[in-house]
Amino acid sequence: MKIHALWCHPRSVSTAFERIMRERGDLTVLHEPFMYHHYLTTNDRLFPGFTPEPGHPATYEDIRAMIRAKAATGPVFFKDMAYYVAEALPDDPEFAHQMSHAFLLREPAEAALSYAKRDPEFTRLELGHEAQYRLYSALVEMGHNPVVITADQLRRDPQATLRRYWAHAGLRYLEHAFTWDNRVPDGWQSVQSWHADVLRSGAIKAPEVSDWQAQLEALGAPYTDHAAHHLPYYARMRDIAETQAHQK
Repeated sequence: MKIHALWCHPRSVSTAFERIMRERGDLTVLHEPFMYHHYLTTNDRLFPGFTPEPGHPATYEDIRAMIRAKAATGPVFFKDMAYYVAEALPDDPEFAHQMSHAFLLREPAEAALSYAKRDPEFTRLELGHEAQYRLYSALVEMGHNPVVITADQLRRDPQATLRRYWAHAGLRYLEHAFTWDNRVPDGWQSVQSWHADVLRSGAIKAPEVSDWQAQLEALGAPYTDHAAHHLPYYARMRDIAETQAHQK
């Protein structure tokens, strides 16, 4: 049994990462399975564009069982937000040890701007950097050594970045996985409106040159407050990512 988890932020960068994993063709790929746990059992709001699929398991225990059942017949990859499981997974070391773990980071101002376009009511928790850092720290205490990747590392050199991740996860390097068509994959129907850019792009885009902080300040509170809260956690994780990227 082998399960590969990517703990990330919403929208285009992490979705493109997931699309690459789908294009490999040798994994069962699940789209944010624990989203159902968070939004249907622990939270009282649904974000715009989320239409739950009928019959999808909605509790942590049932989603865990679904993932393990699929992994019994072959390797599984899923991406999820760390805040979905930041409380439950550290108390479930058996399940955590059945996975490889990786983290994908976005700079807080950029992430907040991206989020605000789709969900102006997003919460401080949902920006996600604090939960990433806390989950990373919990996994390290369990004995894991998760890979940490920044969005710019992925966008500037997707081949080298995915080569590093795949080596960590014990997966082959597959050149054909870096491009895709515009078909809607299984599992994206419930949040398809969030992923239109990735469907059109056909590949990971180079990083934009933009003053994210100035744009965020133009929006003002609460977005600037959310980003400022998460900045120290992002900085710690970014330093880990940079150190790992330069290790031989």
